[in-house]
Amino acid sequence: HSAVRPDWSPAKVRETQHRDAPRLETARLILRAHVVDDFEDVAAMWGDPEVVRHITGTPADREASWARLLRYIGHWNALGFGYWAVERKEDGRYLGSVGFADYQRSLEPAIEPVPEAGWGFVTDAQGQGFGIEAVQRMHDWASCETNWSATACIMAPDHDASRRLAEKVGYRPHGQTTYKGDPTFVMWRDVNR
Repeated sequence: HSAVRPDWSPAKVRETQHRDAPRLETARLILRAHVVDDFEDVAAMWGDPEVVRHITGTPADREASWARLLRYIGHWNALGFGYWAVERKEDGRYLGSVGFADYQRSLEPAIEPVPEAGWGFVTDAQGQGFGIEAVQRMHDWASCETNWSATACIMAPDHDASRRLAEKVGYRPHGQTTYKGDPTFVMWRDVNR
């Protein structure tokens, strides 16, 4: 990946480095920067077999969850975008994470040069509209605060709930590939949609 990424050039990255995720709100949610104190919630969520069933298929151990949390924090610092912690306004409960990333995935065809959107929620928060609320808000932020032309997302072909959420915020099928030996569905979205 030696080509300059048109959606976040090195100069643009320098302008946005060393910052936390901006605090965003919806009617029921707060999207905020991840902090080290989120570790137990992150570890519990990604260690839940139901949460990872269509993502990795294998619950994460504490080491992998710690690396994930540091990746969430580090994305904002290094690239000026990343994942938000999602908490419920009424009680501050951690419900999951949503955001954009540059994972440098080995995919053919590659999804770069656009950021990859993603989301995940604790099992008992699923099916209550929190996902669409948070994912729509993060895309509203991208439309207003970035110069991205598009974003992409990937998922297991049988992950119907995630696919429906993606479609609700404007993602459209962009093909199928293989990632780490598994069939992977690719979707694409125009940021200004």
